[in-house]
Amino acid sequence: MSVRTHRHTFILLLPWLLTFAIFWLYPLGYSLYLSFTKYSTLSNTAEFIGFRNYTALFSDVEVWYALRNTLVFTFGSVPVTTAFALSLAVLLHSKMVRFAGFFRAAYFMPSVTSLVVIALIFTNLYAKDGYINLLLSMAGIPHPNRGWLLEPSTALASVMAMDVWISAGYYMVLFLAGLQTIPTDLYEAARLAGASAWQQFWRITLPLLRPTMTFVVVINTIKSFQVFVEMYVMTKGGPTPGDTTTLVYQVFVNAFERSDMMGYASALAYGIFILLVVLSLMQMKLVGERK
Repeated sequence: MSVRTHRHTFILLLPWLLTFAIFWLYPLGYSLYLSFTKYSTLSNTAEFIGFRNYTALFSDVEVWYALRNTLVFTFGSVPVTTAFALSLAVLLHSKMVRFAGFFRAAYFMPSVTSLVVIALIFTNLYAKDGYINLLLSMAGIPHPNRGWLLEPSTALASVMAMDVWISAGYYMVLFLAGLQTIPTDLYEAARLAGASAWQQFWRITLPLLRPTMTFVVVINTIKSFQVFVEMYVMTKGGPTPGDTTTLVYQVFVNAFERSDMMGYASALAYGIFILLVVLSLMQMKLVGERK
């Protein structure tokens, strides 16, 4: 390319580069600096304290409760979401369902709907006099009398169930894209060899969906670790303190509800980042998608 072509390319990319530098690189770098300080938002002063924020994470009971809830949320919802999305994709790809296009759009719709709106709707559904309790009462099935989000034993599971419902359609589309790349000749040869539908799924579909499966599991794990809006709208970390507090929600509390904890919140955010990198590498190794 000529110098003039390079110059034009740079000019066209300049708006995106400026946006990336101002709204991504600068906040990342500044938050890394804050993680080594004791920063007060009221006085706008920062005192350098080294790694004290990071070492304090290991003795913070609130962080351990948040980590426990985040792990329960992640490892409880990711397998269910993945299995549900894969089942829907296989079913709609098999051409056994009429109006498959309609069902694809219907299942995908929750993933592009405002999360705040969905959280408010499910808050009403989970309420004491909501439709879920009404239907369970009519069927004579026991249910939480105070509502699903006001019972410590059901609050986190209720949010997880909503998250599965929201996310399954999106990952279903990804699995459908993966299924369409599998040659149909393999299934025809398997049928001629007498393989059952389950054997075809186990021997052909799952192995060839491994790259898609890796992508879905890793992305869903990262998304689950970043759960925040659901907790903020539906539970505020309750019903009793710590019942549904997650790591990102704990970052929010320290950063914006406590005037001198911005540096500590930044350290916690980078701790979450490191933990996600480790988990993602472990998942890629377990699934077998290594280069």
